[in-house]
Amino acid sequence: MDIVNQKLKDEQGRQLLFRGCNLGGSSKNPLFPDFYSQGPESLKNAKEISFIGRPFPLEEAESHLERLRCWGFTLVRFIINWEALEHAGPGIYDEAYLAYLRKVLKLAEEKGIFVYMDPHQDVWSRWTGGDGAPAWTMEKLGMDLDRLEPLGAALTKQRYAEFHRGPYPRMAWPTNYNRYGAATMFTLFFAGNTYAPETKIDGESAQDWLQERYLACMRHCFRRLKNCKAIIGWGTMNEPHPGFIGYKNLEGLENYAVATGPIPGGFQAMAAASGHRVSVPVYSTGIRGQQVVGHETINPEGLSLFREGFSCPWKQAGVWSDQDGEPRLLRKDHFALYQGRPANFVDDFLKPFMLRFTERMRDADEKTLIFIEGTPAGAASGASHPSWAGDDSPGVVNAFHWYDGPTLFTKFFRPWLSIRTDTGKLILGRKKVAAYFAEQLSQGVVWAREHMGNMPCLLGEFGLPFDMNGKRAFKTGDYHLHEEALSMYYDAIDKNLLHALIWNYTADNTHENGDGWNGEDLSIYSEGKGRAVAGWLRPYPMATAGEPLEFTWDRKKGKFRYRFQADPAIGAPTEIFAPKECFGTRVDIALIREPSDSEPSAAYAPDKERVLLENNGYRGVLEITISR
Repeated sequence: MDIVNQKLKDEQGRQLLFRGCNLGGSSKNPLFPDFYSQGPESLKNAKEISFIGRPFPLEEAESHLERLRCWGFTLVRFIINWEALEHAGPGIYDEAYLAYLRKVLKLAEEKGIFVYMDPHQDVWSRWTGGDGAPAWTMEKLGMDLDRLEPLGAALTKQRYAEFHRGPYPRMAWPTNYNRYGAATMFTLFFAGNTYAPETKIDGESAQDWLQERYLACMRHCFRRLKNCKAIIGWGTMNEPHPGFIGYKNLEGLENYAVATGPIPGGFQAMAAASGHRVSVPVYSTGIRGQQVVGHETINPEGLSLFREGFSCPWKQAGVWSDQDGEPRLLRKDHFALYQGRPANFVDDFLKPFMLRFTERMRDADEKTLIFIEGTPAGAASGASHPSWAGDDSPGVVNAFHWYDGPTLFTKFFRPWLSIRTDTGKLILGRKKVAAYFAEQLSQGVVWAREHMGNMPCLLGEFGLPFDMNGKRAFKTGDYHLHEEALSMYYDAIDKNLLHALIWNYTADNTHENGDGWNGEDLSIYSEGKGRAVAGWLRPYPMATAGEPLEFTWDRKKGKFRYRFQADPAIGAPTEIFAPKECFGTRVDIALIREPSDSEPSAAYAPDKERVLLENNGYRGVLEITISR
C-alpha cells in the first residue's frame, strides 16, 4: 500500500477506500487494577498497572477480529497510550504488554485487517480526567497528584464523589483542557522552550525532555512491532490541545471545547494551583450559547499542588506573582505571541512536533504512513488543521475527527433537528440536517486540498452515544433512531468519498458501564452482539480499478449505486462489499457504460460478500447498481 497521486492504492494500482473502527474504547484504561470501580483507588500505585488484555483478552482476539472482518472492516485505529507502554518510569517499557500487542496484531494480519497505531490521549492523563500520559510526567514537575482534584486542577470521575455532590456531570471531562493540570502539561510539552524556558526536568528544558520521552517510547514500541505486517502507519497524537498557547487574556476562558460547570480562567487556574482560594465562574451552554450562571470557590483549603522545592512554571516565567500574599497577573498576554506575531498553535508548535515524530518513526521504517490530526475543538474546520507544503514530509494522511456535537453532548437525537456549531442557529428538516453534516465533513477535505497538498483524508473518529434519549433503547431493544443517526453520518461520509473509522468497538462494553471511561457509551458492540447494525453495516467500494466519482446507499430500498472512471490498465477487479444483511444471498446487478468495444462484467460472490467488477479493458465512466 502506498500514496500515489495523493490517493491510497494497493499493489495492483486500485484505489482503496477504508471502512473500520477504533479498537477500542476501554483501551484508555488499564485492565489491572479493575477500572470499572471508577474509585479513587484506581489512581493509586501508578507503576503497578497492566494494559495486557486491551482491547480484549488474547484468547478472545480471534473471534473479535473475525467479527470485524465479516463486517467488512479493513482498517482499525488501534488504541494504545503512553501510560500503557511506560508506566513504571522513564525508559522502563512494559515488554510483556508489547509481546501481547504483537500477538494481537499478528492475528489481525491473518484476518486481512490493516492497522494504524494510535498513541491516544484525552486531556493529558488519567490523573487529569482523561487518559494517556504516565503519572511521572507530572511528578517530574513536582506536582502532588493527590491534590489535583481538591484544588480544582482536574475533575475526574474517579474522585468526583469525594469533593462534589451528585453524579459525575455528563461530558464534564473536556473541561479539564482548561484546568491547570492538563493545560500546563500541554503547554510545556509543545511550547515550554518559548513560554517557560526556565522550567527544567533533569537539567533539560521541559519541552525537550517531555517530547523526547514520548518519541523514544513510541519508536521503541514501533521497533518491537516492526515485523507486524498489519501495521500500515502511526498516528502522531490523538486530539492534541494548545493548553494556554494562544490565550490573548489570561483573565478569561479561552481554548475551550465546552463550557459547562465551574471552570477557572487561565490566571485563576494558576493561582489556585499555588495555594490560593479562587472564586470561578459557573458556566451553562445551551441554545443561546455560553452563559455565566453563578460562581463557585475552588481550592477552599488553600492547598498547593507543588511539593517542597517546586513551584508553578508560570510563576517562574514571570506570568504572575504572589509576593505580597495576593496573586497578581503580570502578563495577561504571555501566551498570545510567538516571535513577535500572534501565536498559531497548529503551525508554530504542533506541526514541528509532527515533523519530529515523523522523522523518528521513519527511522524505524521509512515507508510507514503517518496519520496527523489537528485540535479537537472544531476539528472539521480549517483553523484546526496544519498547513502542509511540498517540501514537508510525504506519506502523510489528514486523519481529522468529526462528531455531531449537539447529539454527543446532550445525548439526544432527532433526525429533523440540529444546531449549527458556528452560528448557534437551529437547523430544521431532515434534508437540511443531512446537508449540514456533509458540509461539515467537506470543510476538512477542502482544507487538505487547498492547504495540505491535497493529501488523503481519513475520518479518524465519529460516532454516536448509544445511551442517548434516556437509554430508552436498552429497555425496549428499539434502535431505529440510532440506525437513522448512523445512516445520516455515513451518507455524509459517502458523499465526501472519505475513509472512515467509527468510534468505537469496545469488547467489554455493557449497558451498565458503557465503554468504561467517563460515562461514554459509543461502542457498536455490546454484551456479545452488534448494536444498531443496520445503521453502519452497509455496502461500499473497497478497491476500485479506476477513480471513484460518487456512490450512494438507499437503506430502505436496498439499492447501492456507484459511478467511477474505469482504468483499462488495471487488471484486478473492482471490489464492492455487499453484505448479506443488506442484500441477502441474491442480488440484481445493472451496469451502465458508454459505447465501447470493451465489455465490462460484474458478478456476485455471496461466500465473500463481494461484487467483483472486471473492467476487461474498458475505458470510461462505469455505473453499477446493486439491488436486493
